[in-house]
Amino acid sequence: MDYSHDVIVIGGGAAGLTAAGGCALFGLKVALIEKGAMGGECLNNGCVPSKALISSARRAAEAREEKRLGVQLAAPVVEWAGVHKHIHGAIAAIAPHDSQERFEEMGCEVIRDYARLVGRHTVEVAGRRISAPRIVIATGSEPFIPPIDGLDSVPFLTNENLFDLAELPVHLVIIGGGVIGMEMGQSFRRLGSEVTIINPGRVMGRDDTESVAVVVAQMEREGVRFVDGKATKVGGASAAITVHTDGGELISGSHLLVAVGRKARVSGYGLEELGLELGRNGIKADARRRASLKHIYAIGDCREGPRLTHVSGYEGSNVVLEIALGLPTKVDWRALPWCTYTEPEVAQIGMTEDEARQQHGDAISVVRESFDHNDRAVAEGETAGHMKLVLKGKKVVGASIVGKNAGELLLPLTQAITGKSSTFALGGAVISYPTRSEITKALAFKAWEPTVFGGLPKKWAALIARLRRMF
Repeated sequence: MDYSHDVIVIGGGAAGLTAAGGCALFGLKVALIEKGAMGGECLNNGCVPSKALISSARRAAEAREEKRLGVQLAAPVVEWAGVHKHIHGAIAAIAPHDSQERFEEMGCEVIRDYARLVGRHTVEVAGRRISAPRIVIATGSEPFIPPIDGLDSVPFLTNENLFDLAELPVHLVIIGGGVIGMEMGQSFRRLGSEVTIINPGRVMGRDDTESVAVVVAQMEREGVRFVDGKATKVGGASAAITVHTDGGELISGSHLLVAVGRKARVSGYGLEELGLELGRNGIKADARRRASLKHIYAIGDCREGPRLTHVSGYEGSNVVLEIALGLPTKVDWRALPWCTYTEPEVAQIGMTEDEARQQHGDAISVVRESFDHNDRAVAEGETAGHMKLVLKGKKVVGASIVGKNAGELLLPLTQAITGKSSTFALGGAVISYPTRSEITKALAFKAWEPTVFGGLPKKWAALIARLRRMF
């Protein structure tokens, strides 16, 4: 077949940009197709705007404490227009990194239109047909809208329009206690909104139970209300929305945020007509991210699997190695990290304690260190939280951290889980003092403490002491 390109990438988010840019830098002829805004969800209505909002909210929270650590602050005055400007300024500042111009400079042909697969190797876009021996689907995901009675008749927010609010909500009611619900709930509360989070069962269900409890307690102290229940009915109108729960509660608010998860964006691309196998929530892909037609790759949020920006980048890099260099690469989730940017943050890598015990039973042990034993945390007056290592023998299979800047402490644990380092090496590392990262060294040493100071080493030390006295 006479192909027009070496590779076609559909989607200009984190996964697609990584794949397209990498292949182009290797000299391949790349078509990058994106109808919407370049940068995808992360840049435009996900990671970047949410972290910008969190930063504004943190500044308000610090001022609201007024007198602390011997310093008196004035009470905060929140100007929503200024917060809105900061959010969209952050997006604008980062946008050039993901822009059409940048990827054209790399060598990609960027086509800004809808794409549809009309053959095994052929894509129809912008009134033309292009073809390639390899196709990468990176179409991302969108908010899942649950079938709640009355929801379609009231105005509601998702992460796609939340950051365009013209005013600060008086009372933000959030359906969903996952990452988005928790981060936005705390942030809007700190900015002055009343906040209620409705979620059936435990919030942040995939995270370590003990870590989540620390965050929930902090958010409750700040005034966030948690309702254990499932939203069954929604009514009202703009600025006066009511939510009914299966527990019989009626919650009224000015704004409603729906944050119950993500749905893979797979409709309208000709995938089913082509015979590509779809799963419950996304394209089915193997460990090499190949779809049921092996020359087609599915990466990022559009395929079944974890939905995180760094996962998208990782998969995009793997696909570059496959396509450009012919090197088969399989995903490895043993050291998959993620972080929820509440305050304190909740960070996880590998298995939680509950997951490890379910899989390995009594072979699992846990060592734990609180931040109130960390000198930097004590000096800063920020001692809430802890770190836990989940061990199988002396090997780390997971770690859970809750505390200030918890996500920054994950890197050495990645190396420990994948075997590129060890708890013994971490325990003997020289780490700058005083830093929060010292807690990693302290905990790694604690894992070896029973061995290092066990019976045999003590006998050896006693023998050395006797010999020194003799000579």
